[in-house]
Amino acid sequence: MSKKVLICDDEPSILRAAEFKFQRAGYEVATASDGEEGWQCILANPPDIVVTDCQMPRADGLELARRIKQHEQTSSIPVLMLTAKGFELPADELREQYGVWEVVCKPFSPRELVERVEAILEQCSVATAAS
Repeated sequence: MSKKVLICDDEPSILRAAEFKFQRAGYEVATASDGEEGWQCILANPPDIVVTDCQMPRADGLELARRIKQHEQTSSIPVLMLTAKGFELPADELREQYGVWEVVCKPFSPRELVERVEAILEQCSVATAAS
């Protein structure tokens, strides 16, 4: 069974490129153009991982990650945050306060993004198997 990834970004070109690359890698992909739409997607069909832009309309990536972490049914979903260069966020704070596993700066390689998601999902499976 393929893993589900939700990609949230308000830039259509980033959504299309990431969606294409994840589909080629065998993932089931859902997309959302803002954090509010992303949250509705998560509630309707929880993904295995969320890749979200930090700066989006309606609900930004931090708000989306906060909701995921605080909601009992979604708190175990890992989040990878995309940020614009120059908008650096402290990784330790993001992990502790928002449950963000990793931060990737734009521009990024779609192949590298898929590799990072695969590594996070592998870490999650190892952690789940150990508990």
